[in-house]
Amino acid sequence: MKTILNMQDVVHRYRDGDEERVVLSGLSLQVGAGELVAVMGPSGSGKSTFLSIAGALLTPSEGAVTIDGSSLSGLDTKALADLRLTKIGFIFQSANLIPYLKVEEQLRLVSKLSHADAADAARRSDMLLERLGIRGRRRQYPDRLSGGERQRVAIARAWMNDPPLLLADEPTASLDEERGAEVVRMLAEGARSDGKAAVMVTHDSRVLEMCDRVLKLQDGVLVPA
Repeated sequence: MKTILNMQDVVHRYRDGDEERVVLSGLSLQVGAGELVAVMGPSGSGKSTFLSIAGALLTPSEGAVTIDGSSLSGLDTKALADLRLTKIGFIFQSANLIPYLKVEEQLRLVSKLSHADAADAARRSDMLLERLGIRGRRRQYPDRLSGGERQRVAIARAWMNDPPLLLADEPTASLDEERGAEVVRMLAEGARSDGKAAVMVTHDSRVLEMCDRVLKLQDGVLVPA
């Protein structure tokens, strides 16, 4: 199994006035293609910091992060932005859709930012929306969608550039049990069928049975839950 996300001995410190706070203290994680890993932990345990470092949004104080064979060490701002666009798909708790763009426009914007061919982008957009059962909603604005539909759009948008790594931050938090399970099932099946690595930060114990591994963030490191 090819390793997509490799985090080795990651340490992260924050300054809090005159004091230094260690949030991550030697965290290591390897996630392979086709694998969905859940990360749990109480508020303040460092889950947001962990996900930000895994997503190349935050540089760790120490340690190494590699995504699909590309080391993040030494990359400048533009290179990191390009890597996020091509190698990482983000799915957020509230979907974070752009309110003035229709569903199909949400997806095609991602391709436009990466300078993809417009005709290819249109075909991929239609394919993803059909696959996720919302092609009939492609010309709707976000405020016309249900919570579950908005999260499906967020998943489709995350898949649009076919990134090897998917990162989801509490994707079921605003959904009922049925819709939450549906969203995680889509993540798991998409990761396995397309050979992607997926990491989901969650408090939702209802969906853990669909994950390949469940870890908890404890004392700055990841341990089996």
